[in-house]
Amino acid sequence: MKKQFMATQTARKEFLFSNEKEPHRARTREILKKYPEIRKLIGVRNPWSFLIILLSVGIHTAAAIAAARLSWWIVVPTAFFVGTIFNEIFIALVHDASHNLVFRNKPLNKVAGLIVNAPMFIPSFISFQKYHMKHHAFQGVYELDADLPAHWEAKWVGNIWWRKLLWLAFYPLIQTIRTARVKEVAFFDSWVILNWVVTIGFSVAIYYFFGFKPLAYIAISFWFAFGLSIVGGRLIQEHYMTNEPQETYSYYGILNIPCLNIAYHNEHHDFPSAPWNKLPQIKKIAPEYYESLAYHTSWTKLILKFIFDKKMSVMNRVERNERGGIALNAEVRPDIDIARVKAEGKAQQGKQPELELHRA
Repeated sequence: MKKQFMATQTARKEFLFSNEKEPHRARTREILKKYPEIRKLIGVRNPWSFLIILLSVGIHTAAAIAAARLSWWIVVPTAFFVGTIFNEIFIALVHDASHNLVFRNKPLNKVAGLIVNAPMFIPSFISFQKYHMKHHAFQGVYELDADLPAHWEAKWVGNIWWRKLLWLAFYPLIQTIRTARVKEVAFFDSWVILNWVVTIGFSVAIYYFFGFKPLAYIAISFWFAFGLSIVGGRLIQEHYMTNEPQETYSYYGILNIPCLNIAYHNEHHDFPSAPWNKLPQIKKIAPEYYESLAYHTSWTKLILKFIFDKKMSVMNRVERNERGGIALNAEVRPDIDIARVKAEGKAQQGKQPELELHRA
């Protein structure tokens, strides 16, 4: 069993290029063949996530309002240590709403995403949904995967510690800039505009009724959640190679508990149609597929390693041209599609499928 991470041998000067398709679809097929009972965990919805959305948004908003009466010496540390956790909860729920895993009705999932994005300062849910689906379907394809750093970005940062520090400190801005290169995805639509109205309107209302300090609490909580904080290591954990050529990594530390299993990232890429509460069950059913991979147990340790280890750089990513024959606007649910093909194949052979697939 490979525990935690193993460093790459030398500092990379360019991305690791692969001629292979993204690795998850093949592993999904193999796992479903060996463990067909996992079909019970995919294609389901978790409407309880909507209750968590309402509770977490309410608590975070109440904390922001309370900040109006507190000293900056309390507001800033609370935003750093508590507000960032809430933002990781939000991104986990944004994530599930993006995959339509809260409700069966797609517009209702968008409504859920708009609500949870409201206290995140930057309107991002709808654009995240668009670009995140492409990240799943075309992982590592430079023209379509906005999670992959830009060439100029990776070269400038390199493995210089202070540049890596700055890169993490300004990650929300850098991630926004990256999307400009993904020209095959249409950015503007009515949902994007509504997203802006809801999130910006929320911030304006907070400022108008409660003042600057509550708005600052919301902004600081958001900004540090995506960079230099106790949860910021997720940005490095997901796809920055610490054990070449493995290109996706999970984190199995204690922060998965408050952060709704957001860091079960290999499990999520293999089974994107499973809601957050089912991901640990997938690992439990098929442990040999995940415990044999390198994984992380500390986001803080990973951030420090990334910044100060000269063997690690923003170049520690896999790039590919192979799009896997997937249509640009295809719905991202390879797990459901593979399971359904297997079930239909057995039906055609006159066999009873072992399990009924939950309807998508």
